[in-house]
Amino acid sequence: MRKATGALVAVALLTWSAGAPAQDYPNKQDYPNKTVRVIIPLGPGGGGDIFTRALSEELQKRLGQTFVVENRGGGGLNIGTRACAEGAPDGYTLCVLSSEPIVYSQFLFKSLPFNPEKDFEPITNLFFNTLAFAVNNSLGVKTVPELMALAKKQPGKLSYSTFSFPLVHFMDGLNRKYGADIVRVPYRSGNEVMTALLSGATPITLLGLSNMVSVLQAGKVTALAVNSSSRSPLFPAVPTLKEATGESYPQSWFGLFAPAGTPKPIIARLHKEVVAITGDPGFMQKMYTERAVERAIDTPENFARFILEDREIARRIAKESGAEPQ
Repeated sequence: MRKATGALVAVALLTWSAGAPAQDYPNKQDYPNKTVRVIIPLGPGGGGDIFTRALSEELQKRLGQTFVVENRGGGGLNIGTRACAEGAPDGYTLCVLSSEPIVYSQFLFKSLPFNPEKDFEPITNLFFNTLAFAVNNSLGVKTVPELMALAKKQPGKLSYSTFSFPLVHFMDGLNRKYGADIVRVPYRSGNEVMTALLSGATPITLLGLSNMVSVLQAGKVTALAVNSSSRSPLFPAVPTLKEATGESYPQSWFGLFAPAGTPKPIIARLHKEVVAITGDPGFMQKMYTERAVERAIDTPENFARFILEDREIARRIAKESGAEPQ
């Protein structure tokens, strides 16, 4: 794990607990005693949504109460993230958030309807999301240089999609390096991205590998690279982004959060249950191995430290990109 400086960690960890004041919770043993909503700021059908629903189903079985997943897509993931921040800190609002709203959005937007440093209680990181750089087969390319050569011949005519700002930065760099102009198209969910990829409407994507395992195995699309530290065991012939381009970028992740001020005993209870669920061999096989994502379960304290470190990396990438906050 990356190491933050002691002073930075100490100050920021205090910040995590400085949001809404912790409430007295007299019936700790009764939690939960009503429906729990789990917000994800993405549309249905993508890898993050599928994982959230599987985890919620298991929490429902173990805790004996209904866990309802709410998709709140749009607004650069800020709509759903705001809904989580505004939830009552009583354990009945949870959210599965990616690195985008938690560590990148504050550098990309002039104002946010939430404070990513104060409004959330980290419970655990859930997984690192291996991203695939993939193209529609109609492009007829097998490598990144082949793609960029094609794009250079068709300026402004090819388009790509991604939810990852570091990979937007990466694509901007490729465009500059090769004198190309591949245009980004925004989508609300991984399911929408895959529909556009398969139809050829947006023939290039940098999206979670978990969204495309079956179509890659069926040869319906072509993977040019994966953004991970090593090659995927499911697709060992596909090079890493570092191998394919000489560049590497931080992996995106999805974590479980609650509104700031949620009682610590509830955070501890949820963390304990998630550790048990994600450590089950059947769940690990189905939701991690087969979906090509890396289990990243951690303690709330270590997850908070990791977020601090990742935020500093996000600050650097945003500065290097020259992106103007919108």
